[in-house]
Amino acid sequence: MNREGLIDYYEILQLSQGADQETIERVYRLLAKRYHPDNKNTGDAQKFDELVKAYRALSDPERRADYDAKYDAGNSHQLNNYSHAAPSKGTEEDRKIYQAILSMLYTARRRDAGNAGVGTFQMEKLLEVPEKYLEFHIWYLREKGWIQRVENGGFAITVSGVDAVIENDLPLKKDRLLPAADEFGSGIDNLQSQGKGMMSNLADQMMSQA
Repeated sequence: MNREGLIDYYEILQLSQGADQETIERVYRLLAKRYHPDNKNTGDAQKFDELVKAYRALSDPERRADYDAKYDAGNSHQLNNYSHAAPSKGTEEDRKIYQAILSMLYTARRRDAGNAGVGTFQMEKLLEVPEKYLEFHIWYLREKGWIQRVENGGFAITVSGVDAVIENDLPLKKDRLLPAADEFGSGIDNLQSQGKGMMSNLADQMMSQA
């Protein structure tokens, strides 16, 4: 809850204020499935209830227009909150978190380039960082153009983000679905060995035919 006590329905649905109706429907269905109390793995009755309220408010054009008016008005009060913000834990701590996010999203992209979205809920669990604390780092990475929101409501690394990982040689978290670095190397060595064998056999055949 922010903006002078107004519940942020866009934040609950993980959407931008400019999201169209189709996007709202799609993201709602995705999140409702995740947080539904019947889901034994990720069900959360409180989050599901918040999600339903947010969807009802934003899916109805008249209710959304009224909400947006209050939402925009609340922005004018944001500057007054800065002086009361919690002290930062330091830029070094921030750097570690955004590097960890980039590393995670890089691994996800390598695993499945066409379906690489990772939601904030997953980030929270994997990084063991409160979802609220991730907001600043996600904002920073999006503004840098290193990550982007994808259709499933999650985030994926961009080409610029991949370049940042490579250029800064960021440590990558091991993933059981990805081959380790030495496995890549052994595969290349095997191909090279096979190539040399094929060339040797071809040379022997040419000599016998001469």
